[in-house]
Amino acid sequence: MKKIITLLVIGLVANVAMAQTCKKTCSKEVKDKYVLVDNLIEATLYHDNGAIAQTGYYTKDNQLQGEWVSYDANGKKLAVAQYENGAKVGTWKFYQGDTMKEVTYADSKIAKVSTWEAKDTRVVSYK
Repeated sequence: MKKIITLLVIGLVANVAMAQTCKKTCSKEVKDKYVLVDNLIEATLYHDNGAIAQTGYYTKDNQLQGEWVSYDANGKKLAVAQYENGAKVGTWKFYQGDTMKEVTYADSKIAKVSTWEAKDTRVVSYK
């Protein structure tokens, strides 16, 4: 289970790293946006179809900071992550259909994984 979550996290981080710039050879019509807000850089990254892929913040030292949210190409929320100066902190949430996984980090390491599944009108938690 931890390996699956680790792979999801690596995929999320890799997507953020790969989507940081759009060079002249990039075929995207919508360019990613970076706006200075106080001492942070607010980033809005887009899919090729123009839908928002990720939103979040960087420090001026290019470290991920605060809440990052990832969406699929149809605008459906995939993940909500928390960073503190580039370190994974707090509880991350991953959404897949009727299932939500909560991954709690301590010292940038997975401390706890919980899985929630919607069944009819009830939400059931299991480990």
